[in-house]
Amino acid sequence: MSGVVVIGAGQAAASFAVKFRSLNQTTAVTIVGDEPFLPYQRPPLSKKYATRDMSRDQLLLRPENWYGDNDVILRRGVSVSAVNRDSKTIKLDDGNEMEWDKLVFATGSRPRRLPETLAKGLGGIHYLRSLEDADAFGDELLEGRNVLIVGGGYIGLEAAAVCAVRGMNVTLVEASERILQRVACKETSDWFRALHEKHGVVFKEGVGLDDLSGEDGRVSQATLSDGTVLNVDFVLVGIGIVPNAELAKAAGLEVDGGIVVDAFCQTRDKDIFAAGDCAAFFQGGELTRIESVPNAIDQATAVAINMNSEPVPYEAKPWFWSDQYDVKLQIAGLNRGYDRVVVRQGNTSNTVSHLYYKGEELLAVDAMNEPRVYMVSKRLLEAGKSISVEQAMDHEFDLKSLL
Repeated sequence: MSGVVVIGAGQAAASFAVKFRSLNQTTAVTIVGDEPFLPYQRPPLSKKYATRDMSRDQLLLRPENWYGDNDVILRRGVSVSAVNRDSKTIKLDDGNEMEWDKLVFATGSRPRRLPETLAKGLGGIHYLRSLEDADAFGDELLEGRNVLIVGGGYIGLEAAAVCAVRGMNVTLVEASERILQRVACKETSDWFRALHEKHGVVFKEGVGLDDLSGEDGRVSQATLSDGTVLNVDFVLVGIGIVPNAELAKAAGLEVDGGIVVDAFCQTRDKDIFAAGDCAAFFQGGELTRIESVPNAIDQATAVAINMNSEPVPYEAKPWFWSDQYDVKLQIAGLNRGYDRVVVRQGNTSNTVSHLYYKGEELLAVDAMNEPRVYMVSKRLLEAGKSISVEQAMDHEFDLKSLL
C-alpha cells in the first residue's frame, strides 16, 4: 500500500493528518515515528509535564482511537534509514520497506548537544525535547539542589523558572554577552534577567562552560571560563536545536539550514514536501526556518491543502509564546533587521511591551502580560499594517482603535 507517508510523528505530522483526512477520505496515510508514543505536544514538557502537573494523556494531540477511526496508520518506535526517490520507497531500521506516492518530511529537530569532550558520558546532563527527556528532568526537581542551566534562550529560561519555583539553587551560564541575544532585543533580555534575579537565579553572561567532572559516573562539578567552579547536582542544556534534515540530504534534496521548500512547501522533488522545524522556506526574500508550534501547524495544513486542491502559497504569520513564573510572553512577527525598539509600559510593574521597528515599519512585538497589545499588533502585522512610533510611545493611545 502506498499513498502518503509522513516521516516524523510530532505536531506537524498530526496536523497534516487531521487536515488531509478532512479533505480526502480515501488516500492511505501512514505516519512513521521513532518514538513509541502517540503524537504529543512539546511546549508543556519543560513546564507542567516536568512538574507532574500534567499527565501523558493530556499531552496527546489526538486520542489513540482517532487514528483508527480516520484510517491513519501509525508506525511507532521505528526509524527511517533511507529514502529512495527513484523507487519511491523508504527503508525502515527494522529492515522493512514502504512505498509512497507522496512523502512529507515532518522530522522536526533535535537539541544541540554538548561536545563529548565536555559531557564525557556523565549522567545528570539533561536536554528537553522528548517526553523521555522531560521525565528525566522532572525526576531531578527536588528542593535545595544545585542546578546549572547552560544556555540563555527560552528553553533555558523556562527551565530556570521551574527550578527556582521548586526552591532550587539555579545558576545560568550564557556564552553570548547577554541572554536571549539571538532572538530578542536588549530591553527584553534585561527585563527577563531582572525577573529571574528576583527569584534567586544567578546569571553568568559572556561566560562559557569549560569543564564538567563527576563522581560515580554522574556530574558533580562544573568549571566555567571565568574560573568559577560550581558544585552541581545536575545540568540542563538548552543551546539551540538542529533540524533533522540528514535523510533529505542523503536523498539528494536541497538542504540549507533545513530542508529547502518553495512557496508551496514542496522540495525540488514535486512529490516530496516538508513542514515544521525541519523546513526552510523563503519569507521576505530570506531563507527562513521557524521553530514554533503555530508554524508547524500552519505549514503542515498548507501541505495537506496543496496535495488535494489548487496549490496556495504558504506565508508564515509568526507568533510564539513563553511562560515563566507568572509572566506570559507573547511574540508576534519576526524582528530581524530592526533598528529601533519602543518600550510601551503597561499599567503594572510586570506588564510591558517592546515593539520592534525598521524605520517607521513595525516588525514584531514582545508583550509581557500584555495580551491586548499582543493581539492588536499581531492582527495589524498579519494585515500588513503598522503602528506608528508616536502611537506606540503614547501609553494613553488606544491601539485597539487601529483595527
